[in-house]
Amino acid sequence: MAILAACISKRSPFLRDALVVGTGIATFGVCVLLAFQGETELTIPGVCGFGLTFQADGFRAIYGCIAAFMWMMSGIFSPEYFSHHAENRGRYGLFNLLTLGATLGVFYSNDLYTTFIFFEIMSVTSFVMVAHEETPGAMRAAYTYLAVAVIGGMTTLMGLFLTYKQLGTFAFDALAAAKASSGADLTAASWLVVVGFAAKAGLYPLHIWLPKAHPVAPAPASALLSGILTKSGVFGLIVVCSRLMAGDAAFGNLLMVFACITMFLGALLALFSVDLKRTLACSSMSQIGFITVGLSTMVLLGEHGSFAAYGSVMHMANHSLIKLVLFMAAGVVYMNTHSLDLNVIRGYGRKKFVLHACFLLGALSIACIPPIGSGYNSKSLLHEALLELIVHQQEHGHIWMPYKAAEILFLISGGLTIAYMVKLYICIFWQKNPERQAEYDASGRSMNPVSALALIGSAIVLPFLGAMPATFLTPLGDMSAHFFGQHHPEHHIDYFCAANLEGAAISISIGAAVYLLTVRPLLMKKNESGVRVYVNRWPAKVDLEDMLYRPLINFVLNLCGKILGFAASIPDSKLILAFIPRAVTALIRGIAELPERIVLLLRKTIFAVSHAHHKVPVGNRFTYTLGCAMNAVSKLLNRIFHREKPFRTDFEYVLDASWQELRKSTGLFTVSVSFGLLLMCVGLYVTFLYLLK
Repeated sequence: MAILAACISKRSPFLRDALVVGTGIATFGVCVLLAFQGETELTIPGVCGFGLTFQADGFRAIYGCIAAFMWMMSGIFSPEYFSHHAENRGRYGLFNLLTLGATLGVFYSNDLYTTFIFFEIMSVTSFVMVAHEETPGAMRAAYTYLAVAVIGGMTTLMGLFLTYKQLGTFAFDALAAAKASSGADLTAASWLVVVGFAAKAGLYPLHIWLPKAHPVAPAPASALLSGILTKSGVFGLIVVCSRLMAGDAAFGNLLMVFACITMFLGALLALFSVDLKRTLACSSMSQIGFITVGLSTMVLLGEHGSFAAYGSVMHMANHSLIKLVLFMAAGVVYMNTHSLDLNVIRGYGRKKFVLHACFLLGALSIACIPPIGSGYNSKSLLHEALLELIVHQQEHGHIWMPYKAAEILFLISGGLTIAYMVKLYICIFWQKNPERQAEYDASGRSMNPVSALALIGSAIVLPFLGAMPATFLTPLGDMSAHFFGQHHPEHHIDYFCAANLEGAAISISIGAAVYLLTVRPLLMKKNESGVRVYVNRWPAKVDLEDMLYRPLINFVLNLCGKILGFAASIPDSKLILAFIPRAVTALIRGIAELPERIVLLLRKTIFAVSHAHHKVPVGNRFTYTLGCAMNAVSKLLNRIFHREKPFRTDFEYVLDASWQELRKSTGLFTVSVSFGLLLMCVGLYVTFLYLLK
């Protein structure tokens, strides 16, 4: 369908749009059918060596439906949005549908290898959506997005190599059991796997692409980037947290540190921003932080983390649907004003009832205002899980103050969320534009009925999720509990209990104080005409990409250039030309063989094998059977032919020791190959970054 849409784009734009929208509707229908059918499995053997496995059940079936719903609604909204941008619409339709297929491949995958393959396909196809406008800003943001995706993906691939070496499987259902039976330490492998998924999710410090890609991408693409593509990264984090590192305190604590930074920093950046879509993008970064706080809490609580799991999956679903509404609303504003600057779009929403109502529902939901703010329910569970963790630490006599600090930061970040959403809402729908208000009021309707249908159809879901969480959200948690490795909560979930309402009241108070004491007096100033305008007080130089990543990459590339330049300046001598390759080869070989040599040295010294002639535990059935047979033959020969000089070799021990030696040698070879692959990845990184420079 994607290729067909691209082929007919120029001949029949209407048919192209109908095909894209129809594909989205049909896909949503199929996903709903899969969800109601129960567990549906599909295996395609032989693809990419390991084959591909899929399963639609519980959490995966639900998120497949959410992804398809978002693609359907953004597809319905797209024709009017792109009516003023006729260029490359066929290309957008092509890569939009390819990204849909790859995203569903991620959410329906049943093993890490399948997840990785579709995850990388999704990264490449979505790159084109970010670069759609082809402006300098769009191209820079798209290349940053691609660089983070490729480097993160290759790091994840190395983690998958190590995971498979230690566990021998990629299957989700077998990972936890394989880890328990092998006793393997998966800390390094898990963090390598996390890097790629965390980068896609927008987790600090790999968030650099997110605030830059969303503002430059078309609004329908921004809704998908924020609402679904970031959740594909969270999907990978869920697998690692629930199957590889469940109960690992060190992993959970470090992940919580990154989550808290992401949660607070995203909210702070959103508060300072004066660009509508950048504010929503930074808000997405902050909400990913909230979700990851839930995942890290689940890791720390182990099998008692059901509230954290329920809160995480509910907030994932809430955030996806909320950002679909808010980014489409931002698209309506942009296609009428051709600007995202708050000072330009100020007052546009006055007298625009449909736009006003839909944006308000999204704002109340992301700000977690009960009872119709759907985000209130999920954040209340996340907050309750944090409190449960604090009590758990206190009861066991463990350190609990850092988790109390995390809870305080959680409430403050919730308050900042309220502050920046109030800022957007008042700016667009209540304040008057000093220059263009008459033009805005006379502009009439802001969108056609089809676009209004997409916006209303997306927004109408939110108050039901907020007001009736036991009907809609609790079943979502129940269906997802197994995938998160958790049981159902031991007691009934009371969403509107006094403790949860108190937490919401604290965040609302913080938000009101921040808006009145910070936004109004400090983030606004009078211009030359005496009109108060919004200003961004965030220092432009404080950018992690420009401060750290790009200078570091340039340093490495310049260093490599100088080394190669020096090598090229060496006189053309056969002796030198023969010496340099040999020296470099010897150096690389020495580095590659270093782990093996260290292991061999330890085996000959500290871990030297004892040669005492006594039985050792038999390694496997084959060596035991063959050893017994050879011992019997040896005894027979000793009685008949070798009475004076009998054989005293215990072949059970010899064969077992030989088998263990063979396994160790194979393991050393695998480590050497893995290290060689790591060096190859480093070389590919440098080449890729040089091409991007």
